[in-house]
Amino acid sequence: MEVPAYYAQFERNLAIILDALKAGLDLRTTTLEVSLPLEIYVLCEVLNQGGGQFRLTTDGLARVAEFQEQYQQQATATEGIMQRLLDDKKAMMRTPEGRVLTKEMLIRRLEFFNEAARQVNVMRTQSSLGSPAQVRSGIGTLKVQK
Repeated sequence: MEVPAYYAQFERNLAIILDALKAGLDLRTTTLEVSLPLEIYVLCEVLNQGGGQFRLTTDGLARVAEFQEQYQQQATATEGIMQRLLDDKKAMMRTPEGRVLTKEMLIRRLEFFNEAARQVNVMRTQSSLGSPAQVRSGIGTLKVQK
């Protein structure tokens, strides 16, 4: 999928993830429980680098709702920031690892949210079909024959 498609689908992807969380989808057995709050934090840093005003006060998965609320309050400005960052091929930001292209940081976040929304949709479908949680289903367990 190309960057414009990730950008166009970002708001929808965020809504899919938040809707699943509100519906009670259990992410404790997935990496999303840790990665979603981290990716929200990094996205806020990237958007703030471009002039955004995002401030996170919660931890864990509550960050998703907090971010969406702030995003909706400043949707037009944030979309402008995203578009400007995607168009700028030379903007850099400082990270603990050094300097990186701001555009690349934003693209990676957009890709992440696209994949996370896809994963959440699959999990919801499995749950609605009555599939057991993978942690209890035996998938991936090794059976030793004697």
